[in-house]
Amino acid sequence: MPKPSNEMKAIDPGDRRIANIYTAPLKTLMSNSAEDGEVLQLDTDRPLGTGFHLYRIAPGTTTQAHGHIGHEEFLMIEGDLVDHDGIRYGPGDLVWLRAVTAHTSYTEAGCLIVVFATEFGPPDNN
Repeated sequence: MPKPSNEMKAIDPGDRRIANIYTAPLKTLMSNSAEDGEVLQLDTDRPLGTGFHLYRIAPGTTTQAHGHIGHEEFLMIEGDLVDHDGIRYGPGDLVWLRAVTAHTSYTEAGCLIVVFATEFGPPDNN
């Protein structure tokens, strides 16, 4: 396998962010004025919990009902997650939810998820 070219200019340290998902501090995500899990997000130009980020939900937690303006995609890394309609997700599951699909989820053991989602929208598909 060829090595990366060293003919290119080095990436400026201010143009790269690196964090270890197991050791980096996470920030509390607030939804509807309530704590709603923790997030590790390197793109600080986006609101917390949008774009590409790591999302940790503590054991025994039910998330706030929510939707997204655009599609939501996530990859289950660890743990379990059950949506309000009974669909279960586990490690290795890659999930896509259509834009404005509203949901709330529960985890018994806690979970770690990699998420890509655009801005939050109202949970309006009751």
